[in-house]
Amino acid sequence: MVVKEYVTYNQVHKLCQEAAPRILEQFQPQLMIAIGGGGYVPARILRSFLKQPGSPNIPIQAIGLSLYEELPSHHPSGTNTPGQIEIPGTKVTRTQWLDLTSLGEMENLVGKRILIVDEVDDTRTTLEYAVKELEKDVELARQKLGAKAEKTVFSIFVLHNKNKQKKGKLPEDMLAEDRYLAARTVGDVWICYPWEATDIEEHDALAKAAESG
Repeated sequence: MVVKEYVTYNQVHKLCQEAAPRILEQFQPQLMIAIGGGGYVPARILRSFLKQPGSPNIPIQAIGLSLYEELPSHHPSGTNTPGQIEIPGTKVTRTQWLDLTSLGEMENLVGKRILIVDEVDDTRTTLEYAVKELEKDVELARQKLGAKAEKTVFSIFVLHNKNKQKKGKLPEDMLAEDRYLAARTVGDVWICYPWEATDIEEHDALAKAAESG
């Protein structure tokens, strides 16, 4: 039986608030890249806590990657059931990439400190793909600028890291330099986030029942 853990918006807000001081101290991001759709809300909340007096808001870019395949609903009405379980796919699909109309050129990312944001580190396959593809694109842009151009430094923030064997790998220098931060490490449970709920009141009730139980 799959164990489900229901997370509320309030809990997500507090996890971002808790992580922000360390992100400011260690990562000092100049740009956030949210992996959709789970990274959108944490990135936006995080931006409020990373805002420094006299400084502009940190820009947020979005990329879309698809790894999970949704199981068909068995509900008579055909609607999704709360916390509907998905199964991991075997291939990452790029559904959306960086918006160069607002970034200008890819060269504008060269030498920057960039924070990649997602909701959960499950098999690590999606994160591995995101980091590899972003590093590849930025490195090509850096080479166009010449050998003296500074390297872009990527960091990662996730709300939850599942304590399980990972299929994907992150760069050794990223881990060695502590540029990976998970607000919480949890067991291999199915995490139900509030933005996935079709009935938010029922979702919050299930989260409250789990806390009291």
